[in-house]
Amino acid sequence: MILFRKFRVLILMVFLIACTMHIMIDLLPKLERRAAGPNSGNSACSCSHRPSEEPQSWGKQRGRSGAESGWPNKHTLRILQDFSNEPTSNLTSHSLEKITGASDKIEAFKKLEHYAQNGETKKQFIQETNVIKNLPAKTFTRLSALFEHPLYKTTLPPLTDEDTLFNVNTDIRFNPKAAENQEWHNEGTEEEYPPTGESSADSYPNWLRFHIGINRYELYSRHNPVMDALLKDLVSQRITSVAMKSGGTQLKLIMTFQNYGQALFKPMKQTREQETPPDFFYFSDFERHNAEIAAFHLDRILDFRRVPPVAGRLVNMTKEIRDVTRDKKLWRTFFVSPANNICFYGECSYYCSTEHALCGKPDQIEGSLAAFLPDLALAKRKTWRNPWRRSYHKRKKAEWEVDPDYCEEVKQTPPYDSGSRLLDIMDMTIFDFLMGNMDRHHYETFEKFGNETFIIHLDNGRGFGKHSHDELSILVPLSQCCRVKKSTHLRLQLLAKEEYKLSALMAESLLKDRLTPVLIQPHLEAMDRRLRLVLKVLSDCIEKEGYVNVVEDDQDEESTHTAPSRR
Repeated sequence: MILFRKFRVLILMVFLIACTMHIMIDLLPKLERRAAGPNSGNSACSCSHRPSEEPQSWGKQRGRSGAESGWPNKHTLRILQDFSNEPTSNLTSHSLEKITGASDKIEAFKKLEHYAQNGETKKQFIQETNVIKNLPAKTFTRLSALFEHPLYKTTLPPLTDEDTLFNVNTDIRFNPKAAENQEWHNEGTEEEYPPTGESSADSYPNWLRFHIGINRYELYSRHNPVMDALLKDLVSQRITSVAMKSGGTQLKLIMTFQNYGQALFKPMKQTREQETPPDFFYFSDFERHNAEIAAFHLDRILDFRRVPPVAGRLVNMTKEIRDVTRDKKLWRTFFVSPANNICFYGECSYYCSTEHALCGKPDQIEGSLAAFLPDLALAKRKTWRNPWRRSYHKRKKAEWEVDPDYCEEVKQTPPYDSGSRLLDIMDMTIFDFLMGNMDRHHYETFEKFGNETFIIHLDNGRGFGKHSHDELSILVPLSQCCRVKKSTHLRLQLLAKEEYKLSALMAESLLKDRLTPVLIQPHLEAMDRRLRLVLKVLSDCIEKEGYVNVVEDDQDEESTHTAPSRR
């Protein structure tokens, strides 16, 4: 009996010792961090949370998903940008940044100027500008040779206030505290900021400098160094907030960066080698992140410059999406797959379910990031129905598919009866055919410029689906109307030459992207083949109707965007 009692005491002592050791081991890291202090300069910790934030495990987060206390305070999102391809995108923003009135616009501008006037930020951007200026001359490549060609050296007409999207007054003085929101200001900064000077535009973040450069004729200029800097921002800026974009058949995310820039994220759904199955309808095909990236590079090589900047990025789904999102609906769709990969599916019209989940390896996922255009509150866009829109029906055909004289009706309908709009449609047709994109149901223009402006080439995710098939129906507008700009025709002929081969130029341009190779070789070769088909259609038109009746001379500055179209 005595031995039994001694044995129980011994067991109890062992248990107490084990508990004491466990508590000490658990407290030791916290005691070390407290001893080191918040300003000790120790950079050994690679965690993504701030010292004041206690990281939570996935199990704890899931247990608190319904509790309001488990979420950060409501984030005040900036209303300066929007990227939308819905038919009603000119009416309202479909993101979380709802427009509430003129006072919000003023507040947004004040927040923007507060950011631009931050002393440290200003120094940083000035230094980056100096670095760009001091870079050594680029090596002579096929792509640089193309951009040095006279066809890529044409100048724009002089720009007036009516020709620029935004008129920047560099003499404005402001008080950044006037409409400051506590979500925006930097804690502990009480310094006075100087008035905006002539060089203040250089201190703006690159996304804003991109917006300021938009004019009647182009989204960005040919050799603007801001574009490369903006592409770099898209892949390097820290993601601070993520939300789902409403509308559309597939999941798209709105990502906000530490410099308040925003971009539309399209995650990888298919590998580069996967072709669209032959029995798939165009409207049921997946959108491809690499198609968005390649479309931007193709658009720039064609010298249209109508696609917003797009870059590929490898995103950590845990740290850069799940842990920073304030969208509860998105957060609740995360799960761990049987292969121990992190997955999510979000909410959308069709392809958002566990059967179409997006999974990382284990939590890394590729995606395209397209820079936002200015918000609709500041720069309204008008949405137009594409005259050659498809029926989006499994059996019905559109009017243009059954009426060979359909273009004659279009030519008599505003805005296609004058100006360059019909010719811009032909540019867009060629652009879509080279990509194999059949999903161009609407297009947009900036409302400020009226009908005399370019078409914005948005939403190109359904391009580059089939490299083994050339969809000739995409070229119907060109073959029916037999019209093309002289500048476009000359550049197409140039890109068909061996020294300026389109596939080689695309391959070289895409090497700059982080997700290279963006396109596999068969897709590059398909563009060369399709370019020859475009030139064949134009050659047949010229032979039938004569050169002057097919090729519109847009080289003269006076005729650009002002001359009425010939019928």
